[in-house]
Amino acid sequence: MSVYINSLDTGNGEFLDELERDALAHDVPIIRQDMQSFLKVLLAVHRPKKILEVGTAVGFSALLMAANTDADCRITTIEKYEKRIPQARHNFAASGMQDRITLIEGDAAEVMRTLEDPYDLIFMDAAKGQYIHFLPEALRLLRCGGLLISDNVLQDGDIIESHYAVERRNRTIYKRMREYLYVLKHTKGLLTSIVPVGDGAAVTVKTEENAVISPTPETECGD
Repeated sequence: MSVYINSLDTGNGEFLDELERDALAHDVPIIRQDMQSFLKVLLAVHRPKKILEVGTAVGFSALLMAANTDADCRITTIEKYEKRIPQARHNFAASGMQDRITLIEGDAAEVMRTLEDPYDLIFMDAAKGQYIHFLPEALRLLRCGGLLISDNVLQDGDIIESHYAVERRNRTIYKRMREYLYVLKHTKGLLTSIVPVGDGAAVTVKTEENAVISPTPETECGD
């Protein structure tokens, strides 16, 4: 099904299409093609003016968002992997988008604590096991009515499997992602839909200013 759907795609322009080909050739993780289309639709509907991205890599998704928002939209993106940072900066400059995109180097959990401006949209695409730890700051920074988009939440289908069916090395990420999705679905003040697009996306609307994170069943039991 996805092959047919992707065959209908018209691309993202010469620069982004070449960047995507280069990233895939060098095993750099970027958002999947059907997720790209989904994200572009969300941007067109929501029309954000301030975007925060957690996880830059080589800058593909930040550039995609810049290309599909109004000229006055500003994007802040966070990356800690030193190898990717100069590549992302080069791509921002080469595309002519460097005035619209601010790249902050460092650990997202630490960087987010220093930010103050409310954001209309937050795009979460970093280490999957850290989403649950990034969430409190993400909710603080997200304006009421804003969107939190979390990519790769289904982990190639692992998330629906039994704990024992998941490879031992992936079990910590599995547990944390299931906790993250539980919190998104059960927290008062958040409205979340988990969509099987790409490797799974959670689209969350902050419906109340002071959304308080609900404890998971394990936390309630004292684990």
